[in-house]
Amino acid sequence: MEYLIFLIAIVMIGGVLIVPAVRRMRGGSEATRGAVLATDPGAYGFVPRDQLDVRLPGPDRELIEALEEVQRTQDWQPAARLLALTDASSELRWQRVQTLAGAAAFELAQAPGQGGMWLRTWRVAAPEDPGAAAVHAEFLVRRALRDPSSDDFRMILEEARTVCAEAARLAPGDPVPYITELGIARGLAYRQADFEELWSKVTERAPHHMGAHLAALHYWCEKWHGSQDLADAFSHAAAGSAPAKSLLPALPLFAVFEHLPEANLVRTLYQSAVVTRAIEGALFAVREAPADHPVQPHVRHLLVWFLVRAERYAEAMEQLRHVDGHVGAIPWSYGTDPAAEYTVYRALAVAGWEGRGGTPATLPR
Repeated sequence: MEYLIFLIAIVMIGGVLIVPAVRRMRGGSEATRGAVLATDPGAYGFVPRDQLDVRLPGPDRELIEALEEVQRTQDWQPAARLLALTDASSELRWQRVQTLAGAAAFELAQAPGQGGMWLRTWRVAAPEDPGAAAVHAEFLVRRALRDPSSDDFRMILEEARTVCAEAARLAPGDPVPYITELGIARGLAYRQADFEELWSKVTERAPHHMGAHLAALHYWCEKWHGSQDLADAFSHAAAGSAPAKSLLPALPLFAVFEHLPEANLVRTLYQSAVVTRAIEGALFAVREAPADHPVQPHVRHLLVWFLVRAERYAEAMEQLRHVDGHVGAIPWSYGTDPAAEYTVYRALAVAGWEGRGGTPATLPR
């Protein structure tokens, strides 16, 4: 036990001093990877690293079945049927469009010129299918934003904007094409007035859509076209006007994450009043929202990251119980190896839990 406590201390010191890479999970986290050797997450029933699903933040059996059939056969029809049966006004549709588009983009990156043929075939075979247009638009946005320095960056986003308009024409009440255009607005640097006009089209159709708010938040962040103050104002306004059982009270935690300092030498940052309030808002949101809310896993994953940093290990373990097995969410998706980044934090949570006397048997079920 003394060795375990010593290791936890070393890991946490490393987390304070080697922050840019660990904070964003974008530049590697070799300093913390040794933590996984000191714990046994398998004793808690957690999924082995090589079996973690990087495609989704949480389970969606129907989507996985359709996606696996599409990828196995290159037949687009399972995806078309799935989206046709998914309520256009639900956040589940937004997430399914994102996952299908992400899968096609990944296939293309793995096999340039050949990957994602099922999506191209779908668009040709069913030109009036709003689902095909929605997935195609999101696919183009992901392709462009993957490399903003590309010579084709603006051209791809302009094409995506055209496809978004087509998707909106085919399904006038569907907010997804407008949510997808929020990503285009970031890339093409819409003026704030134009962005707000686009945002009004989103809120006309889905005023409390958590996924839409997450997409819009990026525009208001300092790294794109806003500032920390604008992002905070946007997130707190959304949280303050949220209806009952909404996930929007968690939005300020995402705003905090996007504006953490690149260099943090103050270990208590994650126990500060600002961060604590944001964490509590997110914890409230996941307690109150329906258990099957499709965006809830996104919030739980970010909570794991913050709760470990704040040394609130018991609460981190509770979140892990809900999301373990899937890692397709911020903050892990910001790294080159989401499964590896996730397992580092999972191991830290387990080590912290056990360092304070916890065991697999005493973890609440």
